[in-house]
Amino acid sequence: MGLASARAATVGDWANSKVGAVWRAFDLQLATYAALLAGLGLVMAYSNSASGGNDAFAAGSVFLRGLLWAAIALVVFVFATSFDYHWLKTFAWPLYLAQLGLLLVTLGVGTGVGGSSRWVTILGLQFQFSEIAKILMIVVLANYLGARKGRLDSLRSILGACVLVGPPLLLVLLQPDLGTSLVFAAILAGMLFMSGASLRWLGILAGAAIASMPFIWTYVLRDYQRGRLTAFLDPLGDLQGAGYQLYQAQIAVGSGGWFGKGLTNGTQNALDFLPVQNTDFVFAILAEELGFIGAIVVVGLFVALLWRVLVAAWGSRDPFGTMFGCGLAAMILFQLVVNVGMVIGIMPITGIPLPFVTHGGASLISLAGGLGIMESIRIRQGRAEW
Repeated sequence: MGLASARAATVGDWANSKVGAVWRAFDLQLATYAALLAGLGLVMAYSNSASGGNDAFAAGSVFLRGLLWAAIALVVFVFATSFDYHWLKTFAWPLYLAQLGLLLVTLGVGTGVGGSSRWVTILGLQFQFSEIAKILMIVVLANYLGARKGRLDSLRSILGACVLVGPPLLLVLLQPDLGTSLVFAAILAGMLFMSGASLRWLGILAGAAIASMPFIWTYVLRDYQRGRLTAFLDPLGDLQGAGYQLYQAQIAVGSGGWFGKGLTNGTQNALDFLPVQNTDFVFAILAEELGFIGAIVVVGLFVALLWRVLVAAWGSRDPFGTMFGCGLAAMILFQLVVNVGMVIGIMPITGIPLPFVTHGGASLISLAGGLGIMESIRIRQGRAEW
């Protein structure tokens, strides 16, 4: 009886030490930076809801919806972290088909502004499946590129990756959602570059993409999209139209000064001068209320998060893990640069959200899933480095 108890204790100690060793590799820094950014998103949702004397806790407010989405995102993050990421490689192709299915459903039954098809309503909640499709696309590309490590100097392998991204990118462009389609292109470019693909072939393909721009400009983009893309060159030229958002955003950013006006005290926010102030242009309200210092802190948190994602990626012994981390970093970096750039007037207005901070359930959940997968790779591939 004593021997059996000793054996059971030994097995139990071994199991506990094994579990402990695995979870000690959990990257606390990565999770902390993401949580801080998500918390800032909730703070801005509260400010948007409470500005002008409104009740932020009123039923259906942006803030309460943000809390709900944050709770769901936390559950998704924990589940994705606990899930063995190796299964993603096994089911990469079914996930690719699921991605196409979600985008086709969006085109068929989705709703949006001005006749677009971007959101699908389920049980009273709106889902933007294109956000989930971004993460699924990274999974598929990570599986494809990881399996071809050392063979990406051939045009055939590079074109294969382009062919994979083509259908979902086109389906998103048909919604129409130019901003998200550009994110797909950025994910592809970032993952190909980080995978060590031939720079010569990448340069040729980039030249071909640039050469196709006149055709896309004339026959693919709609009039309002062309207006938004060129408004940043001269926002004062069309203050009642395409330049209005950018002009109001610049007023908000400039009036914030060094330390901002304080939460709920921004005039652009309280008086509703700035359209989509809790989504695409939330950074303008953030800069107005928290000032230049607050904006720099937010950008610094993004830099820290990207650093931890890349640390986890390069620490992976599995090419899939490395490629997934590179794709996730490329997605977050591109959205950060374009969103902040369009708010301050140095980049075209494309409707790309600011990760974590922009109010949107699908975006937050997809990011939580992506970071959870990154943590899953981390705890199954190496040790965390504080």
